[in-house]
Amino acid sequence: MIPPMHDDLTAAITADLGITELPIEEQKTLIAQFGEVALKAATLSVIGKLSEEKRSEFAKLAEAGDASALKTFLDSEVPGHEDIVKAVVAEEVKRFKEFQKP
Repeated sequence: MIPPMHDDLTAAITADLGITELPIEEQKTLIAQFGEVALKAATLSVIGKLSEEKRSEFAKLAEAGDASALKTFLDSEVPGHEDIVKAVVAEEVKRFKEFQKP
């Protein structure tokens, strides 16, 4: 069973993307694809704020999979990184909606 919070999040994403009328399986596929694109765009945007040396450090932390250390690093090296990510995701939602228009 899907946890209620996940259901709420999925419903919110579905509404944001404007795909509520599509079959559930198609919604899941589009959300997964959108998530991948948004994550890549957000990561590239944040990495773009780092020096070459810091990018290597970021890569090591990302490969290690320590989310806490990665957040601490980003808090220190890219002030406002959460706002950057939110803006990039909002832009990706806008692009997705434009792409979906008939």
